[in-house]
Amino acid sequence: MDLKADGLVLRATDYGENDKMVTVLTAEHGKIGASMRGVRKAGAKLRFACQPFCFAEYVFAEKNGRYTVVQASLHDGFYDIRNSIETFYAAAGVTEVADVLSREEMPAGALLVCAVEALERLDGGKEGAAAVARFLLQAATLAGYPVTAGDCPVCGRPIAGRRYFDMASGAFNCSECAVGVPASPSTYAFLRKAAAGDVSAEEGDGALRALRLLKTYLSYQTDTPFPALEQAISLLK
Repeated sequence: MDLKADGLVLRATDYGENDKMVTVLTAEHGKIGASMRGVRKAGAKLRFACQPFCFAEYVFAEKNGRYTVVQASLHDGFYDIRNSIETFYAAAGVTEVADVLSREEMPAGALLVCAVEALERLDGGKEGAAAVARFLLQAATLAGYPVTAGDCPVCGRPIAGRRYFDMASGAFNCSECAVGVPASPSTYAFLRKAAAGDVSAEEGDGALRALRLLKTYLSYQTDTPFPALEQAISLLK
């Protein structure tokens, strides 16, 4: 029986002489691993559907518990992302995190939407660190690792002056309680706005610092190094 679903390519690897294996994030079925036959040949009909960041409607044929992509209809290839190495690695960081935080057979509609929205912003060329940082904040919440950027959870007072971020709880603390690692005011300000749903936060020092902090936080929570995201951060300096 065929399975049809909108999906985003998270990763693709060569298989055999002309095939690829792809991991596609779908809303209803989570991650799906599937083969794509003959797509490495010049002029292959489905060549576009195995490219990084491809967002398309996929049709998967299932046999003995294994999937093969038999059809695909493109929604967006986000081709402008490839115009610079900075945006390419930023987008790779988004799909890398989505891959780690998603599971097979576990609905991932919200995560898929967040990832596609982040790629749209990167594709537009107006955002880099801010788009990725907002995605990481959303993805962390969906995965059960929410970041709290409100009053100090230890003493309950508003946070002013020096701030600290607790990797275990995902919360910012005041200077008197001093739980966690030091965090800059610009990091706190960006994440506070982003957590409140304010997408108007612009590129700048706060966005990049927030991106570094969120990468460290997700690495701590998942025990994953996120090499593509690390490379993106080094390029977005």
